[in-house]
Amino acid sequence: MFTQFFGLKYNPFSKELDINDAYESSDILELNSRLKYMQSSRGIFLLIGEPGTGKSTALRRFTSSLNPGLYKSCYFTLSTVTVMDFYRGLLIALGETPSHKKVTMFHQIQEAICSYYYDQKITPVIMLDEVQLVSNSILEDLRLLFSFKMDSQNPFILILSGQPQIRSKLSLSVNAPLKQRITIKHIMQGLKKEELEQYLTSRLKIAGLSDNIFTSSALEAIYSISKGIPRLVNNLATASLMYACSKKTHQIDEETVYQGQKDFDM
Repeated sequence: MFTQFFGLKYNPFSKELDINDAYESSDILELNSRLKYMQSSRGIFLLIGEPGTGKSTALRRFTSSLNPGLYKSCYFTLSTVTVMDFYRGLLIALGETPSHKKVTMFHQIQEAICSYYYDQKITPVIMLDEVQLVSNSILEDLRLLFSFKMDSQNPFILILSGQPQIRSKLSLSVNAPLKQRITIKHIMQGLKKEELEQYLTSRLKIAGLSDNIFTSSALEAIYSISKGIPRLVNNLATASLMYACSKKTHQIDEETVYQGQKDFDM
């Protein structure tokens, strides 16, 4: 096993890494700054990123940073839900028992949000993932659901997270009212080339290895293949460690990266 060969406590590039140990790239720092602003301004936040850029990890970290006495976090994926499924899922996340009628559930959701914010002084933070897959009817219902007191107040934080296709949907005239209500957006950029070495070494160090085992040529190869997308970087790094272990070498060079990539058929 490559972890034993390199003296690692575990695979440092697996997704099970403690969220508090996540590397803070310039992209993540900028995202955190914008999310922090949302805590005071509230409203609708749009998070866009290619698969593997770290959207879900960033949201998990944001959620873990919230004081549960001041914020009510609700997270679920909108991959294949109908409008009714969406209403029911949101009500359950808010701790309510869904009615059987859409119009009743609509009022239940708004009342639950108002109760948290105005009565309990708790801000609901609702995170909807994979939003690029939802229908226009759900996007239209989102606008209506999150309109309070004739659209004059925002007793909530709504984070819409999805892949770049969501921009095409929001550009449709039918979705213009929702697009106009988005307070802030952030487009995930991934790791910069100059951040890659520190990212890899920090992950290795957390797992118990302080040595810098990736050569400069290996870093060039990893960035060229992954374009800085963290998930691809992690897959390449894992594949490289496995290949190096099979060849009994403790240094990762360009050839090791390309051979590891070939084994994983990336």
